[in-house]
Amino acid sequence: MADRSAFPGKKTASRDAVSHPVFARYYARFSERAEPVMAPVRAELLGGLAGRVIEVGAGNGLNFAYYPATVSEVVAIEPERRLRQSAVEAAQRVEVPVDVVPGAAEALPVKSEGFDAAVLSIVLCSVRDVARALAEVRRVVRPGGEVRFFEHVRAPKGGMRAVQGALDRTVWPRLFGGCHVGRDALGTLRDAGFELGPFRALLVPERGPRLPTSFCVLGTARRPPLQED
Repeated sequence: MADRSAFPGKKTASRDAVSHPVFARYYARFSERAEPVMAPVRAELLGGLAGRVIEVGAGNGLNFAYYPATVSEVVAIEPERRLRQSAVEAAQRVEVPVDVVPGAAEALPVKSEGFDAAVLSIVLCSVRDVARALAEVRRVVRPGGEVRFFEHVRAPKGGMRAVQGALDRTVWPRLFGGCHVGRDALGTLRDAGFELGPFRALLVPERGPRLPTSFCVLGTARRPPLQED
């Protein structure tokens, strides 16, 4: 279970700092319909993890079924109340122990260096302060610990990149829970001090028309180990 002593007594109001009721209902329906496409992505994202894992922005908990038995515990942070309730229900259906906790990526309610790995799945696109959120991830993952990520990214070039930029500046974040489809996930991970491991660009879905959300990156990063004297 998550260490509840890490929740300061006066931060209760911040537990539901994110509220997107319309988006939460849409996301719950859409994500379940997209699961045939997303299942292999989730399996690749989470395969081989072990020990204590923190998942930042767990949504409705569809990742939970893909955690391997080598994971001893998942602490799943979700700020949106409706999605969090769905995640609680999903946690009850899986073998790996999952503790669903309210909180925001920019102020993770857990102790420092308490996790072997962190999972970011379509999260950096929607947090309000990416640098602060990644600083928190770096804080809570032990030195040498791993970050698994699956994120929207900017299109490599051309008209779609311009479309992404226009949408991010106008209607897209308002309609889709703060999502920005054209952020630089790899660059922000590097800037936060993580060492990038293997990663690959992918299109989701692989076939069909290219959408602003189609361009993604899947991979790993690592918090550097402590330097020995």
